[in-house]
Amino acid sequence: MKIAVMRETEPGETRAAATPETVKKFISLGADVAVEAGAGAGASMADADYEAIGATVAQSADKAAKGADLILKVRAPKVEEMRGLSKGQRVISIVSPHGNEKLLEAAASAGVDLFAMDLMPRITRAQSMDVLSSQSNLAGYKAVIDAAAAHGSAMPMMMTAAGTVAPAKVFVMGAGVAGLQAIATARRLGAVVSATDVRYAAKEQVESLGASFVTVDEEAMKEAETEGGYAKEMSDDFKARQAEFVAEHIKKQDMVITTALIPGRPAPKLVTADMVRAMAPGSVIVDLASEQGGNVELTKAGETVEVDGVTIIGHRNVPGRLPADASALYARNVYNFVSTFFDKDAGAFPSDWEDDIIKGVALTRDGAIIHPLFGGEAPSATGNGAASDDDGADASAPNADGAEDQANGEAHG
Repeated sequence: MKIAVMRETEPGETRAAATPETVKKFISLGADVAVEAGAGAGASMADADYEAIGATVAQSADKAAKGADLILKVRAPKVEEMRGLSKGQRVISIVSPHGNEKLLEAAASAGVDLFAMDLMPRITRAQSMDVLSSQSNLAGYKAVIDAAAAHGSAMPMMMTAAGTVAPAKVFVMGAGVAGLQAIATARRLGAVVSATDVRYAAKEQVESLGASFVTVDEEAMKEAETEGGYAKEMSDDFKARQAEFVAEHIKKQDMVITTALIPGRPAPKLVTADMVRAMAPGSVIVDLASEQGGNVELTKAGETVEVDGVTIIGHRNVPGRLPADASALYARNVYNFVSTFFDKDAGAFPSDWEDDIIKGVALTRDGAIIHPLFGGEAPSATGNGAASDDDGADASAPNADGAEDQANGEAHG
């Protein structure tokens, strides 16, 4: 089997789909690996690093993909790129399939079998393949670092001869993967941290990290989580009471990190313009849901804006701001997925189309769209959540795993 590792074409995408570490492992499985020149450049991995462990470096996308059985990318090929692939080729990438019907149709039309890493089922044996979690972890960490860099004061309490510096107050909205990492990072830096989430199970997780959990209705929260671990959208009454509570709480915060995403839908608006303007000048908000419309009413995706002295950071592809680590984790997720379903004797992937994991991530096969969320037959995998990028998956709270989520995987909270 030939595996092609393609260079990313999405502007600003710094991550690589495979590292020299995982390419070496693919070769040990018996695969031939072709790496498009420059595929690892954004993450400081040179073409020579891939050649040194036995890969072939191809000078163009066409040469890398020619004859490849399996194509690896971080972001799915664009529609035009998909149409240029050959029938029977298989692509593994982050797809963000909701609202991306033309891409799915292009893949089916070209006879390309498309696998979405961001649809990985939330089941125990798929944890090592969970791109949303791995990328969201990094997004949660980076969000706090970005907030600290933009804020004009120190994070920890400092006792000096000239007086005491009070610790920064950090409020994390959403206690999924990105949110929990944000809490842990802010606590390590010495901040006083509070957090909120619509899922009751998050309360214990938040408190175990040394943060205080704040909410208006714990009973309503107990009904707010699906079997797959994602948050449900809350009632209008709960949202109104929660918004009123948040409006008062947010006034006292130095930094706010928002991570809330609802799979397949625009990010819920958690912070209104009035809430932003009620914050003290010098405060900072980092919106990890910016690529899905943002949790903050005034967020501008890909930009940092200032409103009445409050800085709102809406970076795209937050995991990609840590390209070396993000690439290493994504590449391992992909390797774990491929190696689990690689038939060494036949040199083929996947070995079992009926496996729950394969059913959960396979979007197209033999010229047809097969995933139930997009018109195909229902897979049997339980807990299969389609989340966007992060940081890349969360709902008024959890799993902004894209962060893209964002996964981007992003992303991913």
